[in-house]
Amino acid sequence: MIWKPNVVVAAVVDRAGKFLLIEERVEGRLVLNQPAGHLDEGETLMAAVVRETLEETGWHFSPEALLGIYRWRHPTKSTTYLRFAFIGSVSRHDSGRTLDRGITRTLWLTPDEIHAARDRHRSPQVELCVKDYISGQRYSLELLKELAGLNARPSSRRARS
Repeated sequence: MIWKPNVVVAAVVDRAGKFLLIEERVEGRLVLNQPAGHLDEGETLMAAVVRETLEETGWHFSPEALLGIYRWRHPTKSTTYLRFAFIGSVSRHDSGRTLDRGITRTLWLTPDEIHAARDRHRSPQVELCVKDYISGQRYSLELLKELAGLNARPSSRRARS
């Protein structure tokens, strides 16, 4: 059997010093997380984070940078998550949109409030992403290369020399 990690995306959104989080029910417990979810087959990482943010919060997300790639093994399951965290902004909010099953509400919390609620975090990635964001960590979206087909070459917007 071949082992494969679960590939997930997450949106890190800062608005006036407060971060967009969701509260969701997981295994009977209310936990906090960034808007996040699994990559669907055939979907790009950026399309996935835009979709997941809309489905979980009702906010339209625009990725601006890659915050980091995080590998985390769940302590009580044999599941490993490979999280691609994106920094971006939100624009329009669809307040009447039905949120994904399990989502109870969206929250805007300060870093101190996030830290104070760390026992409710879905994973240690929640606070680490906020710390990395505050430290100024950023990577260009050009780092991500999407290939289509077996012999595809990465597309580049820049002229080749």
